[in-house]
Amino acid sequence: MISRLLVANRGEIARRVFRTCRDLGIETVAVFSDADGAAPHVAEADHAVRLAGVRPADTYLSVEAIVGAALATGADAVHPGYGFLSENAAFARAVLDAGLTWVGPSPEAIAAMGSKIGAKALMAGAGVPVLPGFTAEPGSSAAELEQGLDTMSAPADGSAPGRRTPLLVKASAGGGGRGMRIVEPAGDLPGAVESARREAESAFGDGTVFVEPLLEDARHIEVQILADLHGTVWTLGERECSIQRRHQKVIEETPSPAISPAMRTRLCDAAVRAAEAIGYAGAGTVEFLVKDDTVAFLEMNTRLQVEHPVTECVYGVDLVELQLRIAEGARLPETPPAPAGHAVEARLYAEDPARDWLPQSGTLHRFDVPGVSSRFSPLPRGASHGLRLDSGVEDGSEIGVHYDPMLAKVISYGACRADAVRRLAAALSNARIHGPVTNRDLLVGVLRHEAFLAGDTHTGFLAEHRDALAAGPGAVRLSALAAALAQAAAGRAAATVQAGLPSGWRNVVSQPQRAAFEEAEVSYRITRDGLRADGFPDTVLVGATPDLVVLETSGVRRRFAVARYDGVTHVDSPLGPVRLTPLDRLPEPATRVAPGSLLAPMPGTVLRVEVKSGEHVTTGQVVVVLEAMKMEHQITAPAAGTVSALNVAPGRQVEAEAVLAVIEERA
Repeated sequence: MISRLLVANRGEIARRVFRTCRDLGIETVAVFSDADGAAPHVAEADHAVRLAGVRPADTYLSVEAIVGAALATGADAVHPGYGFLSENAAFARAVLDAGLTWVGPSPEAIAAMGSKIGAKALMAGAGVPVLPGFTAEPGSSAAELEQGLDTMSAPADGSAPGRRTPLLVKASAGGGGRGMRIVEPAGDLPGAVESARREAESAFGDGTVFVEPLLEDARHIEVQILADLHGTVWTLGERECSIQRRHQKVIEETPSPAISPAMRTRLCDAAVRAAEAIGYAGAGTVEFLVKDDTVAFLEMNTRLQVEHPVTECVYGVDLVELQLRIAEGARLPETPPAPAGHAVEARLYAEDPARDWLPQSGTLHRFDVPGVSSRFSPLPRGASHGLRLDSGVEDGSEIGVHYDPMLAKVISYGACRADAVRRLAAALSNARIHGPVTNRDLLVGVLRHEAFLAGDTHTGFLAEHRDALAAGPGAVRLSALAAALAQAAAGRAAATVQAGLPSGWRNVVSQPQRAAFEEAEVSYRITRDGLRADGFPDTVLVGATPDLVVLETSGVRRRFAVARYDGVTHVDSPLGPVRLTPLDRLPEPATRVAPGSLLAPMPGTVLRVEVKSGEHVTTGQVVVVLEAMKMEHQITAPAAGTVSALNVAPGRQVEAEAVLAVIEERA
């Protein structure tokens, strides 16, 4: 029996496992890097061990450090979570060699499926359909990659090669979109291979990559499996995971709105064959691409998935508890429980969709999702509906630059898909998320988009509907007016004389009051007859306090909750959340930046400098590559010109807005 469990992970998955451990009476051990010392998962554990440093290689990817932490705290078992070392066979072996219980499949099973290259060959032998492909060996020349393309695209009948692009470069180890690159045209393959290799090495400690055709506009479907040590294998339905950005899922649901019973049987049978082929035990996921009648094996994840809560909602199980029971040697019943209802999950990220999903950092001042009925645990069996929240953050959490920018997962369960989707969209729309920019508005836009509601989803959904999902002006100006009125109310509340007079009051009408934000500018007067705001002829001020403004527009009354923080104002209303950046009335003289300066979009580490001072560059040419939040970010030349200044070198840490290089445009 497990009595003390170390979770070799961080954030929401560590908290998720801790929740089940508390229910079972198991003590918990957290590990944390220097960047995570104040993280919620550390505070919730019974014991916590510091892993010195912030780099994943020194902390959450250090087998020696984590096994040492388990032994030092008297833990008798290790749960890997997902990401980091969760699919590392050497880590699983080290845990077992230390005399500890490993909560997961055997090292041999992990090794068999941990290499996507080997897994594809194994699955083909087990009769599971796979896509063609080839391994891009380290140091492969352009000619060798070209030869691999020819072999991959050659039909079995010996006729001329078929279509060669688009291609997908993928990391053989790990997942979550790390180490993936879309390639078109084929001439970009060498650069994509090397970039994917570096990212995979940083994220998983293994830089092996392979190349396969990109099956465009397919659905990403995965099957949840659960197997014990006695030969019983469950399949717990399929999950639809087609809404993705950067090859990483952002919305998942079960069951899929497009999978027929016959196709479901076909997918589940293939998943069972995959598990039986490697003697699998524990929780895992077999992933497929599905387009019309075409089914192609993608990979098998030998761990718990980020999106496991939707399966827990529909099947009424606790997958973490079942993982622990299986690790203790328990038998599964012969058949799994029957599914009921529909569940949808949305992943909240600190990232800016309008800036190519650029990760964001800073203080999360407030994080509140209304209507949550469960945190980190399955909903009660038989519940007709519910809202679950699994988060790695709380009010005041610092969002750093060292790890994945996911803040939380919000999961909605209902009797049918329409109910679950509607509740999830409402919960996200009404959530108060104050701090860095997030993808919340985009998630709400997807959940309310007619194509999504019709079940017409595929892996290219966000690209196809990007314009329709982009945030419009909407409530920005009215929210800016509410923010200005709240600020004025705050000023009057702090006044030491004549506090009862309206802000900006004059016996003789003079200039209106103005409030300027990056997103909008408003001007207004408070007169004897009430509010007079430019551009708002039908808007009446019902009441204003420093944190709440009530406005009536064309006979419709709405409440605007206003929260001000250093450098940002958040306004939440029925029209939707709005984030405003106030402009200083008397700004300090700005530091002048030379024309053509390339600025760091966020704090990070310089991985590579691709040019030399004085070198001529073309539009779009990569100049510097930064690493932040486990991803590579390419900084490219905005126009053709000459590198007149180069201010960084590989390994250097840079802050946001730092000048990396200057490109002097050609005349």
